[in-house]
Amino acid sequence: MKLNNRNVIKGQMNERGLKFNKALGQNFLIDDSILDKIVEASEIDADTNVLEIGPGAGALTCRLAAAAKKVAAVEIDTGLLPLLGENLSGFDNVNIIHGDIMDLSLKELFENEFESGPVKVVANLPYYITTPIVMKLLEENPGFESLVIMVQKEVAQRLTAHPGDKNCGAITYSVNFCCEAETVIDVPPEAFMPVPKVWSSVIKLTARQKPPVDVIDEQHFFTLIKAAFLMRRKTFLNCVSQNEVINVKKETLREILRELHISENIRGEALSLVQFSQISNAIIKRNL
Repeated sequence: MKLNNRNVIKGQMNERGLKFNKALGQNFLIDDSILDKIVEASEIDADTNVLEIGPGAGALTCRLAAAAKKVAAVEIDTGLLPLLGENLSGFDNVNIIHGDIMDLSLKELFENEFESGPVKVVANLPYYITTPIVMKLLEENPGFESLVIMVQKEVAQRLTAHPGDKNCGAITYSVNFCCEAETVIDVPPEAFMPVPKVWSSVIKLTARQKPPVDVIDEQHFFTLIKAAFLMRRKTFLNCVSQNEVINVKKETLREILRELHISENIRGEALSLVQFSQISNAIIKRNL
């Protein structure tokens, strides 16, 4: 059975009274060449474990299971569970986990599902929640080697940008700190069912062995970056000094910027990754 065939998917959905859930951003990938490209970019072999987020009807899951040691697929939609069970019945190395990836502990998931071998994340992410999922993966990373994910093209440009580029956002800095990013392939709307209104891109994020900058407290570093982009029209000084979590007085932050030879009128997107790390470390030291 070809799970990437429109008529097959329609038939399976109709038999079970299922409809594509717009609220969950369901667009099933049905293009053979794109599915193959994702698996190829993932560089999966018989020793590799895979965490898949949002398996849908299982078209990509089948390909992953055929190549990998084990696949743990997290699906939030209860209605799709029987369909997935049927479509993946030919594989004994797949475990379908019903749940919201945002509510799960990645550390516990990895410990429960993967006994040994490298872990890679593969996903056709729902576009409405792409950034929170990516940030969760980066911040909680319990040891994955890479992420190969399908995202909206506009988001892909932000994820693969360099800090300071016109497309950069808070997540650009976080990705750059944790991973090396590259675009694998751009994907037209007609590669999906139902057909979305936007182009998509498959990107690969490869975990760095060592971050490009040294930080005293990674959580503080990530929080500082987020704070700098909350109000993009305001200066970095005003954004951060008003943030209760960062907990730094405006005059203290002004002194830190002066010591680092950074203009107090600079905005977050104009700062480099090095400068963010320097500022974060300086705030931590002042608060000790």
